[in-house]
Amino acid sequence: MLPDPAHKYVPTPHFNLTGRQWPDHALTAPPIWLSTDLRDGNQALHEPMNGEQKIRLFKQLCAIGFKEIEVAFPSASQIEYDFVRELIEGGHIPPDVTIAVLTQARAALIQRTIQSLHGARRAIVHVYNATSKIFREQVFGMTPEQVMTLAVDAVHQIRQSIKSQPETEWVLEYSPETFTATEPEFALSVCDAVTAAWGATPDNKVILNLPATVECNMPNVYADQIEWMHRHLARRNSVILSVHPHNDRGSAVAAAEMAQLAGAERVEGCLFGNGERTGNVDLVTLALNLYTQGIAPGLDFSDLHAIRRLAEEITGLPVHPRHPYAGDLVFTAFSGSHQDAIKKGFAARNANERWQIPYLPIDPADIGRNYDAVIRVNSQSGKGGMAWLLEHEYGLILPRRLQIAFAATVQRHLDNHGREVDAQELWQLFTQHYRRHETPCRYVAHQLHNDGAAQHVCLTVIHSGKNHSLTGRGNGPLAAVADALRHLLPDFQINYFIEQSLGSDSQAEACAYVEASVAGNPAEHGAGIDTNSTTAAIMAIFSAANRLLLRQNDSS
Repeated sequence: MLPDPAHKYVPTPHFNLTGRQWPDHALTAPPIWLSTDLRDGNQALHEPMNGEQKIRLFKQLCAIGFKEIEVAFPSASQIEYDFVRELIEGGHIPPDVTIAVLTQARAALIQRTIQSLHGARRAIVHVYNATSKIFREQVFGMTPEQVMTLAVDAVHQIRQSIKSQPETEWVLEYSPETFTATEPEFALSVCDAVTAAWGATPDNKVILNLPATVECNMPNVYADQIEWMHRHLARRNSVILSVHPHNDRGSAVAAAEMAQLAGAERVEGCLFGNGERTGNVDLVTLALNLYTQGIAPGLDFSDLHAIRRLAEEITGLPVHPRHPYAGDLVFTAFSGSHQDAIKKGFAARNANERWQIPYLPIDPADIGRNYDAVIRVNSQSGKGGMAWLLEHEYGLILPRRLQIAFAATVQRHLDNHGREVDAQELWQLFTQHYRRHETPCRYVAHQLHNDGAAQHVCLTVIHSGKNHSLTGRGNGPLAAVADALRHLLPDFQINYFIEQSLGSDSQAEACAYVEASVAGNPAEHGAGIDTNSTTAAIMAIFSAANRLLLRQNDSS
């Protein structure tokens, strides 16, 4: 049993923002995106990436469309330093991409960081120090004044160091680490001191990155904190307000979206939510959430499967099958009611209208997925799923009553075998049960003629091992065939007949569906497929008749 939380955990102090405005805002444009897969994401891996892997992922991030990529912590190791040098000296950085590097607010580390960027066209130097009370007192043993001085001195050192590299366009990013646990007034005073020390102007903006280093609040509280900073920053027009949400409470996506409503212009995160502990905010989910609201995110996930495959290969971290947008099963419906709704949605869809399909908030095709996995059939499925697969894979549009009958057949099969069935197995079951024009009465051939008053037919069949010629007449070919089969099944009656084409050209096959019955007995279904529509219809009638004959034999 869990211990009493009231005696063990200290609740986060409530942040009381009056007159909040962010709930009334709506997102209309994407943020500035920064991928930290190569830095924050990399340091979270059991086995960090090697240089070749980092280059591959960097190129993938550029191809997706990230214009700001945090690539390393160059003062942390020679490997990290060398990777930054390889990016610059190897010419791997596209002209429209800015690399960022991280450093603590320590003199030796800052010097090494600036050295690593020699020759870069444009670079973001991201410096940070922890500002929260618990870190000041328990981790560093520093007063608020000392924490403030540490941040300001770091900015002064960066300004002085970059003078030797005037060919680079320098951008300062500052993070008050553990921002969400820092007293708001103190976080504000540190950030204002940083922008003053840098000499921030509208043409030389500072990126102020306000991280949920550990997610300790509900996402609406984070939004309140961001809006409060947005309102009170001394040089707001000289600041790019950025957020870096972590996912300890599982709310990073919501926190990032609400933070943007509250004034944040930039978001840092990782593909698929990689990162320390429970991860950084998932940039794939954030971007595609915008996309489903009609907002172009500026990132290209049109081949999301390939991106996922590369990320999994390089990081060694699998993407969960139910992960939003990217998981193997996110577009898969097993539930019968879901399948029925999806099938009806596709049937009603007009390609010229906006996307509105039940249970599918995004068109799988937009992110490189086909519709093969949208509906899969297991013991939880119903007639809609089975009918979808046969229509999607084989072109069969089953009449509703045949759907119901076949669904019961499939359910019995699933109950016996206890596993999922695919489209091919459904096709085999359908053929076995409803295309029975050979057993126990085998259709061989037919001859039709019209005497002006009625349609006549002569059927050649094999029944009980013997050849038979069955004759019949009616007001059309189907009625004549039904009349002929009354030699075997008295009172044989066709209840309905439906025909469809399985293609659009002159060689397309026809598929016919028949429901037939004999007096006092439940109806049976049959199907026939042939390039000749009349032959297909006769095969369907024979299939239904054979099912009636088999039932009759079983009961006798």
